[in-house]
Amino acid sequence: MKRSLITFVYSCISIVFLFTSCASDVDFDQVNTLKLEPVFIANLAYFEVPAPDFVDNGQEQSLVFDVPAVDVFSDKFFRDNLKKASIFTEMENTINRAYEVELLFLDKDNTTVYSANLNVPAYSGTVNKVNRTDDFENVQLDLLKRTTKIAFILRMSPGQPLTETSSGKLILRSGVTAYLVVE
Repeated sequence: MKRSLITFVYSCISIVFLFTSCASDVDFDQVNTLKLEPVFIANLAYFEVPAPDFVDNGQEQSLVFDVPAVDVFSDKFFRDNLKKASIFTEMENTINRAYEVELLFLDKDNTTVYSANLNVPAYSGTVNKVNRTDDFENVQLDLLKRTTKIAFILRMSPGQPLTETSSGKLILRSGVTAYLVVE
């Protein structure tokens, strides 16, 4: 009897707490106003060109280029939610020649939709680093979204000739910071 009385009292107390506990109405419509703003940082391009690569069969080549595909903007979700992008490019030179670096953003028809230039001075004992940041919003962002390839063109300025034993290298690093808004 004592045990059933204790069980009865605990049951009554539990029921009282259950029906008098704090609770608020749940507003499921809040999901309609949810707004996420993620930021993604990714490498876009990296390459290293040693000085001897500018020499072919003993002849100096003053122009080197590469055209990698860029599939960042092929994703529909990414294109639809991208609100701003920044592209950071850094060029490091340890070759005793100056260079001009041209970046051409190409669409699917190989038409240039945007271009950027970097002038990199010749190496003179200390590492030369040249940086550039390009911000894309509104109309320029629409152009960037059409990009399928980026052409990297290196033009060597006149100077002391390079040989197969020349020292130094060019290093290009490029990254993108993408600002998305998902509603």
